[in-house]
Amino acid sequence: MKNIILSLLTVCLVSFHAMAGDGDKIPAAPLKKLDGTKINSSELSNNGKPMIISFWATWCKPCKKELDAIHENYADWVKETGVKLIAISIDDTRSSSKVVTDVKTKGWDYEVYLDENSDFKRAMNVNNVPHTFLVDGNGKIVWSHNSYTEGDEDALYENVKKLAKGEALTH
Repeated sequence: MKNIILSLLTVCLVSFHAMAGDGDKIPAAPLKKLDGTKINSSELSNNGKPMIISFWATWCKPCKKELDAIHENYADWVKETGVKLIAISIDDTRSSSKVVTDVKTKGWDYEVYLDENSDFKRAMNVNNVPHTFLVDGNGKIVWSHNSYTEGDEDALYENVKKLAKGEALTH
C-alpha cells in the first residue's frame, strides 16, 4: 500500500512540475484564433525573441487593466526588445463572442486567442486570471506572475529587457 501511495505521489509531483514551472516549454493545447481557425499552443513563438503570454477574460477587470497598462507602452516595448504579447482569453463559448468587441474597443494590437475549453489554461496550471508568463526565445517559461496591481507592468518590462539582453531574471 505504501508503494502505491508513494508511486501516486511521485506521479502527481512530476505532473505538477511539468505543468508550466520555470524553465518548462509551452505545453501543447488547442487554441482558436479570433477568425475561428485553430492552432496548437506549442506553435506559439516569436522568432527567438521574448514572448509574454497573458491569460485574461472579458469579465475580469484586473485583466483588462493590466492589458490596458501594457498597451500604453507596448509599441516601445516591441521596438526596444522585440517582445510579443499573446493574450489568451479563457472566456467559454457563452461569452467568447465578447472578446472581439473588447479587443477592438480597447485597440489592443496583441495576438489574441480563445481557450474556450480551458485546455491551455489547465496545461499551464493557471488557477485564476490575470496570470502572466514570460517566455524566452527558446520557448521556455522563465517567469510568471498571478494577479495585477498597478505598476506590475513595470516589473514585467524590466524582466523583458533583462531577458532580451540575456540577463538573469528576478521574481
